[in-house]
Amino acid sequence: MQTGENEQALRKIIDFTRLISITILVIHFYLCCYPAFKELNLTHKIADHVLLPLSKMAIFKTVLIAKLIALLLLVVSLIGSKGKRDEKIRTKTVVTYCFTGLLLYFISTMFLSLPFTIITVAAVYIGTTSFGYLLFMTGGGLLFRILKLKMGDDIFNKENETFPQEERLLENEYSINLPAKYQLKGKERYSWINIINPFRGTLVGGSPGAGKSYFVIRHIITQHIKKGFSMLIYDFKYDDLSKIAYNALREHGGRSFYVINFEKIMHRSNPLEPDTMQDITDAIESARTIMLGLNREWIKKQGDFFVESPINFVTALIWFLKKYEGGKYCTLPHVIELSLVDYKDLFAALSEEPEIEVLINPFISAWKNEAYEQLEGQIASAKISLARLSSPQLYYVLSGNDFSLDINNPDNPKVVCLANNPQKSQIYGAVLSLYVNRINKLVNRKNQQKCSLIFDEFPTIYFNGIDNLIATARSNKVAVTLAVQDYSQLKKDYGREQAEVIMNIVGNIICGQVTGDTAKQLSERFGKINQQKESVSINSSDTSISRSNQLDYAIPASKIAGLSSGEFVGMVADDPTNKIDLKMFHNQIQNNHETISAEEGAYREIPSIRDISPKEILLKYQGIKADIKVLIEEIVHDH
Repeated sequence: MQTGENEQALRKIIDFTRLISITILVIHFYLCCYPAFKELNLTHKIADHVLLPLSKMAIFKTVLIAKLIALLLLVVSLIGSKGKRDEKIRTKTVVTYCFTGLLLYFISTMFLSLPFTIITVAAVYIGTTSFGYLLFMTGGGLLFRILKLKMGDDIFNKENETFPQEERLLENEYSINLPAKYQLKGKERYSWINIINPFRGTLVGGSPGAGKSYFVIRHIITQHIKKGFSMLIYDFKYDDLSKIAYNALREHGGRSFYVINFEKIMHRSNPLEPDTMQDITDAIESARTIMLGLNREWIKKQGDFFVESPINFVTALIWFLKKYEGGKYCTLPHVIELSLVDYKDLFAALSEEPEIEVLINPFISAWKNEAYEQLEGQIASAKISLARLSSPQLYYVLSGNDFSLDINNPDNPKVVCLANNPQKSQIYGAVLSLYVNRINKLVNRKNQQKCSLIFDEFPTIYFNGIDNLIATARSNKVAVTLAVQDYSQLKKDYGREQAEVIMNIVGNIICGQVTGDTAKQLSERFGKINQQKESVSINSSDTSISRSNQLDYAIPASKIAGLSSGEFVGMVADDPTNKIDLKMFHNQIQNNHETISAEEGAYREIPSIRDISPKEILLKYQGIKADIKVLIEEIVHDH
């Protein structure tokens, strides 16, 4: 028991043991060097009477045994001794003291056979042995006062924040599997990031240069193409991802490949294809997508009069063209041109369609009551926004019909790449948002082929209903991958509420270096693990160390903010048929750089599909303008 009396008793035993050790050594000196003591008149009858008979004992029969017994008792006394621990004591110092002491202690026996006087031999022997004994005692005392602190070795708490991760390769017909390495208690181990259920949504985060495309997205594309997925790729920096998809498809085949590119025209497709628009709600969705894509600040103001009015106006234009003569003019370029028609002729034309009467009634009422300022406020924002899309190349691509947008149709599966350009991202992004919106409507149906939607730099497009797609498309085998740089970027472009929904609804998260709120959110999402904490209390007489286990963040926000390129943290989702206990990870994804470099060196460029002259593009542009003039003239003429 830790009581004062017991400690005093222990100290007395230790002191007594050490005294016996010294006594044995002194008796050994007296017996061994007796002739020298006698010559110096340092002997006594009583001492001789007591000590000389001891020479017959086994302990003192040989020099070595006597010295070993004395040393053993000294070691016992040192083991039980207590002293103030000191972290400044170095192991090297202790070893030097102990080794030198033992060397002198035992080598001194050789001095007994030196050819000197007995007094000189005795003096050298006793002096050397005693000095060795004292050195060893000093070193031994220091040995049991060394303070070894873990906190000194691991200043960044790296070992404490390591945890077991999934080391099995769990693969199925839908999975994405990324090989990785991680640290566990100072040892490097191999692991796998197994996204066995990509249909629960995957969020890939990381600041520029974190390695999102190189370490994660390229593997999602190649593995899903290999497993027979149809695919939509939003390629923000064309043709970074499109080239990977094209070359993977060349190897595995089975699907058609299409590219929507407004700069280098490849394929043409009409996102307002009348056959795919079942009712007016499809027109409303398309109008909302295109208007909010062109005016991103409106996303946070949905419901306002001057936001909803332009959307209703564009809805009326789309639905009118869908109904007019079987939808032969139902394209976005025709919608843009129709919006520029004079109010008198425009309202006369729109009044012909009863289904949009409710939508256009406020505009006609304002026009009839000569509230022109209100009318301009309602419609001008739509006209100004749409006018930004008035470009011959956009008109040419949007008015054609090389392929349908049902990319996961089992009879004709497709890989479609939507090409953007960072320098013109706002204009192109709005139109590409319309493609995404229409494809979203068509892919989320039963009995279709498994499909993968991959969005690089997701905040640069407006995807209305992304949360609904992730939540409901799981049963229809639609896997959604969103790549974002930061949560704040998502908040800026989608608004706080929508950004929070997107962050919280995805099941799989793979995140590289991020800072601020994103890092805090992720750290809290990953939760806490048991970590060993060590504290030291030093006072003038003693040093006490206490160790305890505490729950602390497995991956702190500061660690997420300091991740290297290719180093990712995250969490995966499982499914009922394939349980994963170790869902969380913090590792370095292993890319075979030489293999990837060789693959990229063998890549073929995406071939040019059509050789179109600027004159043909201009003719199409002028033809669309002429179509609207003819349409208005026919309706006005009928009146």
